[in-house]
Amino acid sequence: MTTRRQILIGSASAALLPACKAGNLNRPLLATDHHPEGYPTVAAVRHMGELLSARTDGRLNVKMFAGGQLGSERDTLEITTFGGLDINRVAIAPLNAIEPMTIVPSLPFLFRSTAHMRMALDGPAGDEILASLKPHGLIGLCFYDSGERCFYNTKKPILTPEDMKGMKIRVQNSDLYVSMIKALGADATPMSLSEVYQSLVQGVIDGAENNWPSYQSGGHYTPAPYYSLTRHVMAPEVLVMSASRWEKLSTGDRDIVMQAAKESVPFMRDLWDKRVNDARAALLGEGVKANEVADLSAFSAKMKPVWDRYVVTDRQKALVKSIENLEA
Repeated sequence: MTTRRQILIGSASAALLPACKAGNLNRPLLATDHHPEGYPTVAAVRHMGELLSARTDGRLNVKMFAGGQLGSERDTLEITTFGGLDINRVAIAPLNAIEPMTIVPSLPFLFRSTAHMRMALDGPAGDEILASLKPHGLIGLCFYDSGERCFYNTKKPILTPEDMKGMKIRVQNSDLYVSMIKALGADATPMSLSEVYQSLVQGVIDGAENNWPSYQSGGHYTPAPYYSLTRHVMAPEVLVMSASRWEKLSTGDRDIVMQAAKESVPFMRDLWDKRVNDARAALLGEGVKANEVADLSAFSAKMKPVWDRYVVTDRQKALVKSIENLEA
């Protein structure tokens, strides 16, 4: 009987055959990203490849398959864990299912600002989360930004949790985020991002939550012009490497790969910050009704049962405390 793993390996192999010969360690590092060409994470991994090539006289370099060419993030993550792909940029949500420590930076209202999030993930807290992936066949290289997620809807500004009562809000297919929406008194509706625009137009949902660039690129601002700056989640994206390929590298090459990955982070953030600022300015110019939320503590206070449900181990609790204690 053909297994899911065999199917995935076969599909990946068919796509990757033009790029390399199986087992050839002199081939490029094969990288994948669900985001399209030109997206900041794709550009950052390409920049990492340029650094690798310059520092090894072309011996190490990266071949990128962007735009979801090799399948969904869930599928490519599985391929990466058993060595079919070398480098993978994934959202942190798929990692939540395999490693509890990755739940921590996904928690709603954990980070007080983008600066706080970056300080945490660039420091010992981030290193601990990345290291927790090794038992799962993954080497955590670095974190990339995924923006400040805010609520938007078709009806009215959201100023308090009571304003969300009864609203049907689209969320990612994540138990954590379903719990967050329910705790705020709204009805959580998990669905793929591609379905959101039509669902807003048809009234299947009243709103959703995302960052400025995604709100713009999906056209969601047209049917849902109310954008409330709750900044409730700042979960990062993660760049991982297959542990099996990592083990085949020399100690010196591992150091070069890790350093190049770390240096790709500020490169990505510069692109991301510009993208956010451009999207915000364009949407405000289009008449989007954006509003600050004066009392975010009214929202964060409702997250205690959510945190209690998902932060259960002593390691998770210690990590949360260390992040909360950071001054940024």
